[in-house]
Amino acid sequence: MTDLFFNPEFWQYLSIPVIAALIGWGTNWLAIKMTFYPLEFIGKPPLLGWQGIIPSKARKMAAISVDATISKIGTVQEIFEQIDPNVLAAHIIYTVDPRIEEYVDELMLREHPTFWENLPSSARKLVYERVRKATPHLVDNLVQDIATNIEDLLDIKGMVIDRLAKDKRLLNRIFLECGDVEFRFIINSGMYFGFLFGLIQMAVWYLYPATWVLPVFGLLVGWATNWIALNVIFRPLKQHNIGPLKIQGLFLKRQPEVAHSFCHIVTHEILTVGNIIQGILEGPKGDRARNMVKKHIKPLVDETAGMGKAFTQVAFGPTGFAAMKNHVGEKAITISQSSFDNPAFEKDRARAVESIMVERMIALSSEEFQDLLRPCFQEDEIKLILVGAFLGLVAGVSQLIFIFGDALL
Repeated sequence: MTDLFFNPEFWQYLSIPVIAALIGWGTNWLAIKMTFYPLEFIGKPPLLGWQGIIPSKARKMAAISVDATISKIGTVQEIFEQIDPNVLAAHIIYTVDPRIEEYVDELMLREHPTFWENLPSSARKLVYERVRKATPHLVDNLVQDIATNIEDLLDIKGMVIDRLAKDKRLLNRIFLECGDVEFRFIINSGMYFGFLFGLIQMAVWYLYPATWVLPVFGLLVGWATNWIALNVIFRPLKQHNIGPLKIQGLFLKRQPEVAHSFCHIVTHEILTVGNIIQGILEGPKGDRARNMVKKHIKPLVDETAGMGKAFTQVAFGPTGFAAMKNHVGEKAITISQSSFDNPAFEKDRARAVESIMVERMIALSSEEFQDLLRPCFQEDEIKLILVGAFLGLVAGVSQLIFIFGDALL
């Protein structure tokens, strides 16, 4: 037995499954890295270089992700209802009320400084109080009008796709966090499957030491470890019970866990209240949304002028009074966009949306649910497998030359 351990040929043969395990691990690790990195193309396009598969097709992958998930687990109307228009209105009023005097002074000093500076303090206070009193009703009406027309005002799919296409790091994170367990399995399984293939390779080499055996088996290890790992993750779709064993694709078994992870990222970093308001005001129907804001806020000028409206119109002139209404509307739009820069409020509303999305996502069928992660492998999957096969071939040739080279001479 001791002689065996000092026999160089023993260690040569033993190296075959060990190297096969390293090939399997290394090629699978590289496949995962090549799927997500680098974020930008490195090299000389179009052929000499590489960009991660997900980042290179960010818009397409984002669209697939939205179609596979968000479009199935919550409509625009449902998401906005979960945010709750009444809570939105109350938050706007809560944010604006302490700054009423500041907003009025800013506007008046910019548009009609002489008039405002010469206005008695008591008259200014009256204006402040009228604005404060009129604002809640106008804001409530505005938010309810937006809620009624939200399906037309907000292109939620376009909003999410634009965000993910611009932020490739965030797009990567969605896939990496949701598939963290599966990606680790793919990498580690390459070592296990590689070692098993290596044992077969060792037996074949012992019985038939032809020069093609090691390179061909290296190629097979690089190819097969990727292919097997991918199929174990997503197949079988449905759970099959074999005695006490429950057989199902690894990713599909984790549907509730993945649902919580995915929905948390989406609601806390993409479908936030601030992003939704921005999407409404800056999206394809932004002009309509802005006009809606102006329509509801412009009466604030008439309401504030009150009994002195005729005097105000004379003081400002017809054009100045109309311009004042327009500037009030523009200011209201600016306030609407900045009112939600409040992490605590954003987090609270995100949780409300997250609850319904998680529930819907858990209820998806296995066929629908696999589409969350499956596309990141399907896109250019053959390239990853071929790279693994090529590296396995190179390792097999190297093994033949550097480990068994003397035996072949």
